[in-house]
Amino acid sequence: MYSRSKILFLALIALALTACTTPATEIPSAPAEEPAASPADLAAIKTYLLDKGRQLATASLALQDAADRYYSLAEVANFDYAALNTGQNAEVAKLIGEAQTAWITASPLYEQMEGIVAGVPSLAEFDVILDAGASAEEDPEGAVPFDLTLPDGRLLAQPGNLFGVLEATLWGTAPDFAASSVSPDFNGNGITDFGEAVPDANVLKAVADALATYVADLNTASAAWQPTETDAFTALVVMIPTMSEYFDSWKNSRFVAGEASTQRDFVAISRLSDIQDILGSLEVVYTGIKPLITSLNPVQADQIEADLTSLKTFVADVYAEEQSGKQYTSEEADLLGAEAQNRATALAGQIAQLAAQLNISVEE
Repeated sequence: MYSRSKILFLALIALALTACTTPATEIPSAPAEEPAASPADLAAIKTYLLDKGRQLATASLALQDAADRYYSLAEVANFDYAALNTGQNAEVAKLIGEAQTAWITASPLYEQMEGIVAGVPSLAEFDVILDAGASAEEDPEGAVPFDLTLPDGRLLAQPGNLFGVLEATLWGTAPDFAASSVSPDFNGNGITDFGEAVPDANVLKAVADALATYVADLNTASAAWQPTETDAFTALVVMIPTMSEYFDSWKNSRFVAGEASTQRDFVAISRLSDIQDILGSLEVVYTGIKPLITSLNPVQADQIEADLTSLKTFVADVYAEEQSGKQYTSEEADLLGAEAQNRATALAGQIAQLAAQLNISVEE
């Protein structure tokens, strides 16, 4: 134990050493500077996502309402679809038409969000559920993470993404989701045209309910999401170079393959329209981070913007030709897809390099 005198001595020595080693003219160190604010406008990306999400919720509720009314009509008929088709043909046609119209409104709205939802890791599972996930039968590894319990107690185990199941149900491309032994003729021309379908009311109601629920969940997650520069760069690097995947689904759809197509989804809207919507959402993301890239290389920032616009225009031109009546062949679809993919790969590579120069991580 130190004595009081020894403690006092040690204190005096310490004071002397301090006096000798601290210059009288020492300038106090400046406080640490706050990091410079990023010029990126990430809030605009979130605002866009929330606005599209609100519109999507409205459309999904309209679809759910039509599905509920169709279910009630079928329930009154004791789910005797043959009798329903004979006695309530006009009402069935009206309700299915309303549901199809709501789907045609909702699906593009989601595509206009997909570049962000699918590209942001914290939101990406919603893309699997809503628009990208396969059924367990098609792809056990890439199957959706949910089952559907129908009102009558049946279980659809991992049936596929909700927009795809709804499309197949409403347009009659999946026999398992349709009323059996019913051949509707809504327009009275004597035949069952493509898109004239009498869905299984239990399937339609269950899937429409699930869509409304998951869209609400996505909107809640989007509201809580705090976008980062990593999120924005990741969305661009991951989502831009997916052109070959989209063109493949277009090639295999009825828009190219015609009656030979066995694809049950992408039958109501051409995949070319979807690609433009997805690229549109990625343009929003790029606009948000362009000021950051401009601070590093203004010429390259403008060039990337021009190249992204050019890629979207390339797809729009192909779509316009299709809308005008051109029937593309499988070989032409492959060539167009390769051209789009080459452009997209080059674009994504530039953006990834810029992220590295800016010390922004990209999650792939």
